[in-house]
Formats: sequence, structure tokens, C-alpha cells
Amino acid sequence: MFQDRRTATILTAALCLVYIAARLWRLTDSCLWFDELFSVHAAEHPWNSHFWFVAQDLIHPPLFYAVLKVWIGIGGESLLWLRLLPVFFSVIAIVPFLYLCKELKLSNAVTLLALIFLAVNGSLIKYTQTLRMYTMLMFLSLASLWLFTRYFNRGKSFAPLLIVNLLLIYTHYFGWLVVGAEIVALLAFQRIKWRRMLTMVAVLLAAFAPWMIAVLKAADAGSDVGQNISWMSRPRWLELRTFVFDLTEPFYFQASNVEPASIYRVSVPIVLIFITAIVIYFANWKSNDEKQVPGLLAIFALVPAVAAFVASWILPYSVWGTRHLIVIYAPASILLAYFVTRIPMAYARIGAVTLLVLLSGYAFALQAMRHSPRYVWCAWDDVAADIRSRGEPVNIYSFENLVAYHLWFALRDSDGAQVHVVKGVDVRTDDETYFLPRGFDAVSNVRLEDIKDEVFWLAFRTSVDGEDGPLIENFTKLGYKSCLSYHVKYDSTTVFWMEMRKSSDSCRGNQ
Repeated sequence: MFQDRRTATILTAALCLVYIAARLWRLTDSCLWFDELFSVHAAEHPWNSHFWFVAQDLIHPPLFYAVLKVWIGIGGESLLWLRLLPVFFSVIAIVPFLYLCKELKLSNAVTLLALIFLAVNGSLIKYTQTLRMYTMLMFLSLASLWLFTRYFNRGKSFAPLLIVNLLLIYTHYFGWLVVGAEIVALLAFQRIKWRRMLTMVAVLLAAFAPWMIAVLKAADAGSDVGQNISWMSRPRWLELRTFVFDLTEPFYFQASNVEPASIYRVSVPIVLIFITAIVIYFANWKSNDEKQVPGLLAIFALVPAVAAFVASWILPYSVWGTRHLIVIYAPASILLAYFVTRIPMAYARIGAVTLLVLLSGYAFALQAMRHSPRYVWCAWDDVAADIRSRGEPVNIYSFENLVAYHLWFALRDSDGAQVHVVKGVDVRTDDETYFLPRGFDAVSNVRLEDIKDEVFWLAFRTSVDGEDGPLIENFTKLGYKSCLSYHVKYDSTTVFWMEMRKSSDSCRGNQ
């Protein structure tokens, strides 16, 4: 199948176009989310404070933020330009992917089928359209695996591998798991090279030490990693099942908690096809001549996942997450393609591939018919724009760090507008895992009784009808009256913003 070189080249080019189109499709439908705001916020810092600001966040190394800073310097901060950065890394990841398949001497059928899986994967599309470091992590992990395989097969590319792995661990801490998988692969198949790999690890540790010192200093200054990741669940059956669907589901991804985790009429048949192919492969294990290639791929895919699973149960907090494990998507896709193409019966093999393609097409049709969702976090841009259009600089109060950060970001270039978080008021929608960046004081915390303004704006959200009344009552008890009031409904969440004035007489000119 696909042995003709010209045909394989044409199909590869066509799939690359599908891959790119899927990532550009609806790229700017949503505004920047909380974590994406932090990315831009970090990149906007001058170089002399940039790395310390990132270090205080504790959970990510600084390379992506530095690259984003350069990217913004080149093209500005339009939504399209910002989102093109993760798209760029996602697209160039195709190159080491193809070289990895070539180095493993995989058939055209395996390479093309694996490329299909990557092109249509919903989670990969999601993280390609998110202004975070995940596609950069994927690109560098693929480059690392390709160079490692080249070193494994031919003893070449050790120096480039060292450089790429250094960039990898400075992009995300999960890069260390890729390095760990490479060490396991050498111990399993080529122990003779262990000394050189040990040298590489020593160099990486030495080069990474300055960053770890900066992070430890940030932790000593009061930063607590629990704020960042305490919300992450330890991987039980539900989390593992969700991850399997994320790994294999075409086009669909869950963008918010109000959406279903999966389109099961698509994902379940696909998973069953893969399980069947795996069972058939291992049922014929003794008759399979080539075991090293699937063994390497299994190590590349399983070691990071198993390490993350174990770490999530023995560490104080879980580190399990689909976006972190983006490092295994490519090797897992290649391995699944390998299993499918090893189905011995031609009619069953062709039927399996046909069903996978048809189900992917069906998933695309479902996504195409789906209206672009309205995300509640996009409301705060509109709220900020409306408040700014009123002309006079005022204080803006909210009850949540998440809301305040979005408002501050939208108004950060405005003169006079100050955003504050009112503490001590019970708000059902408040989530403590969304905290203001450490080392950031442009948004202040205030107590309700300390508010003395004659006029200000109040912006908040509720998840229950009628919940706005008790929240507003906190201010009416202080003598304030709502002069202008607006609200917008987003599914079960309602966004409110209103002008509050000290005396009712002052409202007459604003009616």
C-alpha cells in the first residue's frame, strides 16, 4: 500500500495541508483565556524583570515566554498574530515527525496513517489554538526523539540532541520525561551507550541549575505551587478514560466544563478499532519479525505517561494533564498506525482504515455544523470596552481574581482606570485556583467597608438566577445605588456590570 514514491509524496503533501487547515480553522473565534493573558503579560515585561516574573509562577520554565516576547516585538499583539505562534510550532513539528518515521524505516502506510491521526486530533487542534507552550513542547519533543533515534541507529547527532534537549527542558518540565524515555530506550536496547547519555544528563542538569535556583528563591519568597496545580485530579479511571479519548478523538475537544467530554458515538468506535488492532498484534507476537521499532515507540509513548501517573500519586499534588502529555501524542499515533497496518487480513485492515477515516470525516461534519460557542471569559473585553467608552476614569470592583485579571488586561493601556478585588464577599463562581500573578500589584485587594468612592463600576458574574441581588445589596447597605446596569447571559452564567453612585440624586443625569 502506498509503495509508489510519487503517490506517497502527493498524499503526504495533501495531509500536511489538512493538518494546517484544521489548525487555522476558527483560530480567532475565541478571545484570550486567563492562562493566555498570563503568557502575554509575562512577555510584556522588560528583559530585566522578565525571567523573575516567570520564575515566581513556579510551574513553567521561561523559554516559551521569551520566544513570545520576541514574537510580539516582530508582529504586535493582534489576536491572529498571537495565535499564529503556537500554530507555527505545530506546523513545523511535521518536519521532525516525518524524519522520525523515516529514521525508524516505517512504511509509507504507517507514516500516512499516523499523520492522519495527528492532523485530525481534536486535542492537538485545541492546544495549537491556545497561546501556551504546548505546541513548542511537542515540536521540541519530536525533534528530540528524531535525533535520539538517529543517534540510536547510527551513533550520529549527539551534539544536536543535547542542544534540543536543553531547549526542551527549558520549555516545560515534562521535557525531562522525554529525556527519561530516551534513557530507558538505551538501557533496553543499547546499554553500551549509557555513559554518553549519562554525560548528557549531567550537562542538562548543570545547565538547568540556574533556573531551578531562581525557582527555589521564588518559592522561598512565598510562592506556593499548590495554588497552581492543586485543582488537578489524580489519575483515576475517569481521568484515564478521558485521556484515551483525547489521544484518539478526531476534531472535537472540550473547551469548557459545560461541554461534553467526548462525542462518544465517534470516540468509542475508534477506541474499539485500536484495541482490536492491538489485541491482534500481540496475539501474533511470536510471528512478528520486527520488535525493536514498536518497542522504541512504546517506550517513547508509555514512559512519560507512566511517570506522570506515578508522580501524580506520590507527590503532594497531581501533575496529570492532557496538555502536558502532548509529548506522547506523536509516538502514540505512530504506534497505533503501526498496529492497524499489521492486521494480517487485508480486508480487515482496509476496513479498519476505512472506518477510521469515515469516523474522522463524520467528526469533522459535526464540528462544521456546530456553532462557535460563546465563552463567558470573552465578555470581560466587552465590559471593559463599554466602561472605557464612558470617558471618565473610575475604579472598577469585582469579586474574583479571574474577572479582575481579565478586566485589568483589557484596560491595561487606559489612563486612570483601576481594577480592584473585593474580599470578604461570598461568591459562588469564585475559584481560588485562578489567582493574580505573583509579583503583580496593579490589581489590589480591598475590603467592602474600605470602599469610599462617590462613583465606581461593579463587574461580576453569577451562576444562579437571582444571585446578583444579595451581591448588590452589599453596596446598597453602604449607601450606593445602581445608576446604569447591564447584563449578558452565557449559558448558565450571567455577566453584570453597573455604575454605582453614592446618592440616588446623582443618577438623574445618567438615566
